[in-house]
Amino acid sequence: MIKAYATHTPGGKLEPFEYDPGELAPTDVEINVEHCGICHSDLSMLNNEWGMTTYPFVPGHEVVGTIGAIGSDVKNLAPGQRVGLGWHSSYCTTCPSCLSGDHNLCQAAAGTIVGRHGGFADKVRASALSVIPLPDSIDAAKAGPLFCGGITVFNPLIQYEVSPTAKVAVIGIGGLGHMALAFLNAWGCEVTAFTTSEAKRQEALKLGAHHTLNSRDAAEIEAAAGRFDLILSTVNVGLDWNGYVNTLKPKGRLHFLGAALEPIQIGAFSLIMAQRQISGSPVGSPATIAKMIEFAALHKIEPVTEHFKFDQANEALAHLESGQARYRIVLSH
Repeated sequence: MIKAYATHTPGGKLEPFEYDPGELAPTDVEINVEHCGICHSDLSMLNNEWGMTTYPFVPGHEVVGTIGAIGSDVKNLAPGQRVGLGWHSSYCTTCPSCLSGDHNLCQAAAGTIVGRHGGFADKVRASALSVIPLPDSIDAAKAGPLFCGGITVFNPLIQYEVSPTAKVAVIGIGGLGHMALAFLNAWGCEVTAFTTSEAKRQEALKLGAHHTLNSRDAAEIEAAAGRFDLILSTVNVGLDWNGYVNTLKPKGRLHFLGAALEPIQIGAFSLIMAQRQISGSPVGSPATIAKMIEFAALHKIEPVTEHFKFDQANEALAHLESGQARYRIVLSH
């Protein structure tokens, strides 16, 4: 039996829950969970904001632990090995996306917490393909958020072959944004953070930004016209996107990582005349996640984390919902 924490109703409290996972599939592994990050997606799923949650619901898709058991066909992982698991727990492996290495775009990919039980537990199962070894040089207690938030902000650097001389701005210096600043700085980019206060300005500079712009100052944003090659938006609210588009260089890109639910209102003229682009992306493929982990280890990049015990999961979720988390929360056994 796997011991977990689950809610039985949308927005309900997490309570102790046990389930029988059945026989281990030949291509799967069972992970003994040590730590699990909390992502805002866990909260959205818990509240069924996206209309795809099944109950009882066990959150948790930023898992770090050790391999406890492997299926009969698993060759790339071994019991005792420390690993991480993110948003996806399996892929079809046969669609054009999978065959071209874009497993994260597989339309049949299974989410770790979509229709299955996640990592707020003592054990979790997943396909060996979606599980990534974690080097000893990375702090296991802080690594969980890299497997969702970290790869979300790292993936565009690979997808769009971002130059180390690029001028890149980040909107939203929170759970995703603070990791984006660190990755972009280490990548070699000139990094600007859009901030809303002096306190956040100072934080952004410590986290890796070279410059800041006050996102509430229309004149300051207007003065930045044509400055950036890339803007990464990590927020999940609507903003004056036309103002941000105008800060892009010709052929610049506004890239969405935060899941804003309301429609994006942008005038076509500012895109057409400067050949600008708007795009979005999810988490990365297993190969890109492994590349991110290697990069993070090399440059000693780690999330800024706060820590709770698993039996404090409800308090941890309330802390996340309050907006006070700095910057990612990790549960530990």
